[in-house]
Amino acid sequence: MKTAVMPRDDDQPLNLEWKPPNPNIEFYVFMHFAEVAELQSNEYRGFYVDLTKERSPDQPIVPEYLSVFTRGTSRGENKVRFKYSLRKTENSTLPPIINALEVYSEMRFVQSQTDENDVRGILNIKSRYKVNGNWQGDPCLPKKFKWDGIDCSVSRNASIPPRITSLNLSSSGLTGDVPSDLSLLTSLENLDLSYNSLNGPIPGFLAELLHLKFLNLSGNQLKGKIPKKLLDKAKSGLQLRVDGYDSYGRCEADLCRSKKSKKFVVPVVITLTSSLVILAALIVILKLRRARNSSAMLRVKQNKKDTFLEPKNMQFTYTDILKMTNNFQRVIGNGSFGTVYHGLTADGKQVAVKVLSPSSSQGYNEFQREADLLTKVYHRNLTHLVGYCYEDTHMALVYEYMDKGNLRENLSETDGHILSWSERLQILLDAAQGLDYLHNGCKPPIVHRDVKSTNILLTKNFEAKLADFGLSRAFAVDDGAYVSTRVVGTLGYLDPEYYETHRLHEKSDIYSLGIVMLELITGRLAIMWTEEKRHVAPWASEMAATGDIASIVDPKLEGKYDINSAWKTLKVAMACTSSSSAKRPNMAHVISELKECLAAQKVREESQSTGASIMLEVNPEILKSQVWAR
Repeated sequence: MKTAVMPRDDDQPLNLEWKPPNPNIEFYVFMHFAEVAELQSNEYRGFYVDLTKERSPDQPIVPEYLSVFTRGTSRGENKVRFKYSLRKTENSTLPPIINALEVYSEMRFVQSQTDENDVRGILNIKSRYKVNGNWQGDPCLPKKFKWDGIDCSVSRNASIPPRITSLNLSSSGLTGDVPSDLSLLTSLENLDLSYNSLNGPIPGFLAELLHLKFLNLSGNQLKGKIPKKLLDKAKSGLQLRVDGYDSYGRCEADLCRSKKSKKFVVPVVITLTSSLVILAALIVILKLRRARNSSAMLRVKQNKKDTFLEPKNMQFTYTDILKMTNNFQRVIGNGSFGTVYHGLTADGKQVAVKVLSPSSSQGYNEFQREADLLTKVYHRNLTHLVGYCYEDTHMALVYEYMDKGNLRENLSETDGHILSWSERLQILLDAAQGLDYLHNGCKPPIVHRDVKSTNILLTKNFEAKLADFGLSRAFAVDDGAYVSTRVVGTLGYLDPEYYETHRLHEKSDIYSLGIVMLELITGRLAIMWTEEKRHVAPWASEMAATGDIASIVDPKLEGKYDINSAWKTLKVAMACTSSSSAKRPNMAHVISELKECLAAQKVREESQSTGASIMLEVNPEILKSQVWAR
């Protein structure tokens, strides 16, 4: 609403025309007006607009400065062609203007509404946890506008109500206990509540959901044991994911066993303490004496070897590495650690082999940190470690191969493919979900410290995965920050607050992700290495002030994006790159906003594919634009 159009000739009317895709459908039209210029005392803008077959109203429209006024049709109309004329009043010194126009059509469905109990349950969940996004209207209908995170079964028999069969609220910032309203969703087959902040016990009613096939509660702070009925259901085929319980049915004592047995353990421990203390002291003294006779160099070498990697079933020999890389034939990347080679495993799977250079002093620490992290964490938006090699002086990490390379290469059109707006948003969402897992799904939390477009890799289907964890840092301090003696990261992506204070926290990653967002929005590098060496964040901020999104978005997209989606994405990026970490959103909020941006773009694409879009016909030669300048 910061922009408006008006006729070039102040004395001419502003004529608008559009042809509906189906003249038999009734449409509702709404026009929005706001004055974008501060008028002088001798200036006046007033005009008439006709939205129906009736004559123009007696009262003219007089827009107020930066205040929106809307006029719309009170009933639907069906025409072969819609024509409107905005003409100024006799005493108006300025031409008519219009800031925005919206057209709606009524959608009628023969299908019954979603099951009453399902609706009541999901609305209670929405209200309790303040779920945002597109959770409005019927959860399941129409199909292409179903709520985010929800899948439904819709019968061919229109009289049978749709049922909610899948609910995914992973990484949605949920707090409190697991909602009892889930018991109303009796047709639920898949439930994912992972990586939130849910606490309390694991409820037994989940076992009463007869159709449940998949349940993911991992990444929360749930306490107590898993209900026996739920464990029995898991043994009968339910895929159960809870921290401390694995897919083989093994689980920790405090999750699967009664705590009563602990009452008998304490007295036994007390009676044995006095005798064990003396024995333990003697053993420690003997071990210390033997340790003094060992070589210091041998100790260091052995410690490195012992603390390197587990499990052993992921280990490759150096001969294996030579075979899979065909004697290091094809180089696909380089870094401070050494070189990355393309490889093929014995079963024909493509892999990327990262080999540590013997001359890399800093590389070993980064190499071991990355290896240690990737053997302990797993997420679909983090690069997957296939295996490793640690044989004498030879060290290598073997990863899944990412067909489309890194994000920066794809923005630079190395293969001729231009990333669409929806592809860019999905890539951002994938990267955000990977970071959210590191920040909130890992205990203690992990900060990546080097989020950038070259460290986001893409599969052949453009699914994004975070890579290069050599600088990652896990920490568990009360204020959620780590004081670093050495600032590390990449110029252009480095959090300025972290650079100044040396205090590292999750918001440092969020700043870096914001820079990646701006790269995807604008198509520009983080730093344009021209004479000015212009950083993308201040440049985008200045351009946003003009109110012209087209001057900000990557011109290679040729306007093929939803404007509201683009503005919202830019708003999220600017919030992420705030100079103050306190003003940056958390990752759950970023994910929620990106989902909304992607949903808006998909609606645009679907409307275009079905021919439901409307082209407003205005002769550009008779128009001029006006922009509100702060």
